[in-house]
Amino acid sequence: MDLIVVDFETFYDKDFSLSKITTEAYVRDDRFEVIGLAVKVNNDPTEWASGTHEQIKAWLDTFNWADAMVVCHNTMFDGAILSWRFGVKPRVWADTLCMGRALHGIEVGGSLKAMAERYNVGVKGDEVIQAKGLHRADFSVEQLSRYGDYCINDVELTHSLFHLMAKGFPKQELKIIDLTLRMFIEPVLELDLALLEQHLHDTKEIKEKLLSSVLASKEELMSNLKFAELLRSFGVEPPMKVSPATGKQTLALAKNDEEFKALTEHPDVRVQTLVAARLGTKSTLEETRTQRFMDIANRGLLPVPIRYYAAHTGRFGGDDKINLQNLPSRGANANKLKKAIVASENHVIIDADSAQIEARVLAWLAGQENLVQGFANKQDVYEKMASVIYGKPESDITKEERFVGKTTILGAGYGMGAPKFQAQLKTFGFTIDIEEARRIISLYRGTNQDIVMLWQQAHNVIVNMSKGEVSQVGRPGVLSVQKNAIKLPSGLLMRYDDLRFEQGATGVEYSYKTRRGYTRIYGGKVVENVCQAIARCIIAEQMLRISKRYRVVLTVHDAIACIVHKDQVAEAVVYVEECMRWVPDWAAGLPVDCESGFGKSYGDC
Repeated sequence: MDLIVVDFETFYDKDFSLSKITTEAYVRDDRFEVIGLAVKVNNDPTEWASGTHEQIKAWLDTFNWADAMVVCHNTMFDGAILSWRFGVKPRVWADTLCMGRALHGIEVGGSLKAMAERYNVGVKGDEVIQAKGLHRADFSVEQLSRYGDYCINDVELTHSLFHLMAKGFPKQELKIIDLTLRMFIEPVLELDLALLEQHLHDTKEIKEKLLSSVLASKEELMSNLKFAELLRSFGVEPPMKVSPATGKQTLALAKNDEEFKALTEHPDVRVQTLVAARLGTKSTLEETRTQRFMDIANRGLLPVPIRYYAAHTGRFGGDDKINLQNLPSRGANANKLKKAIVASENHVIIDADSAQIEARVLAWLAGQENLVQGFANKQDVYEKMASVIYGKPESDITKEERFVGKTTILGAGYGMGAPKFQAQLKTFGFTIDIEEARRIISLYRGTNQDIVMLWQQAHNVIVNMSKGEVSQVGRPGVLSVQKNAIKLPSGLLMRYDDLRFEQGATGVEYSYKTRRGYTRIYGGKVVENVCQAIARCIIAEQMLRISKRYRVVLTVHDAIACIVHKDQVAEAVVYVEECMRWVPDWAAGLPVDCESGFGKSYGDC
């Protein structure tokens, strides 16, 4: 298989650039124009080409793409151009930007310039700055030649980076990079434009009615106490913070408060409306996202932008300003956007969700055998927890009590204390006093002592990481500790860079460096990190297994969606569920399970 490194240089100006619009909109825009591109095949000299669309296409057609791995730095961009504009479909897509995030974490610079400096492979030029506003016809012969040299240098840098990073890079992770890139570069899902138009109309109507009915004045909107009551009227407990002035709890309703800003993505569009109005923005997230979907529908198929290794734990994330990872699953309008995502003619979407995978991983990693067996035997572990909490038979547990048991199992496993547990229940409409919260947390810890021991073991791991000492956390053979990092089953590292400690109010506190400064880390948080990371490793491998038969089109958190022909649905569902219940050898004994559904639209699954 040939290795082909590609880099495009394209027209941009102050209004038309990737800093102004999405990759999808940019590449599909009528203003889009290729100035030129550089291509390197294996170790051959890099070639630069510039010309009309037809001339470039004719040149690209001379390469053996069907038996090639294409490498770019930010392949979502260059790959989209190759695929959408020139019909190029290589055997494998690869990306040095993705590889850099996986190898060095998301906290460091991933630009070609930063990566070239990190690996000392050369210096990235800045000729692209002088190209602003210039169409191909505007370049002089000398300018175009310099631009070509600049592009050739980018390809050489990318080529060098790929070979250096590929040494020891897990081959399976290269397959996962290809799979996630293909969701965007080679789209197959469609969008129902009529449904989106109706949804946008309905959303705006709801907003106008809400604003006219509940917001009597701007003063009411800007009053913390009155705004808090408005939130409560829609079942949302207002976020709180510690006041730096008084040291006491106060409402966190300022535009820079993270929990308040998070309400812009609340599943209830009415809550979005209230927050948008207080922030002074003209549109809610639901409106802007629906409009963006409509714009995409008018341009073509839906490219699914999934960011590989988007989080500290290696989890996937959203990208290109249409974060499909956070489409609402609750609320009156929850399913509208999902219903607008549809399969092509004669096909359906199968969506399979891994059931409680983090809770299962936690029990298995800690060796909490009673909980592991409960999951393995398909017992209702939430009901069993509720039975312990309320001291009565499982058969007598009410729906509300079971929900408390569920919240306990899913929330208390990472060391959550009573105040936070009380607040979490309150957001779901369950009010308990602090003593009851303490009692429930104590019961959970008493019932799951191996999980509690895992928190302590994880604390010791932080100490060992800071000293560069090798140790393990959890079940033997799954994770190993190195200097400032934990090695995951994928072979990649979860980093805790520049780990440091200081004396805190309750003892020694550790923190590690992130883009936003230093983040506190403790035993329960490490356990949460590794459980999420292990779940991601398993789901990624399951995704690869599904892709051997069916086209995987989306992954959201712990779910995988694929597209199949309508005549193959029955056998496909069996195969997909079989894949979702499979675990790799290193996870032997982990009792995973899944739920699945299918339909013409993503919202029908």
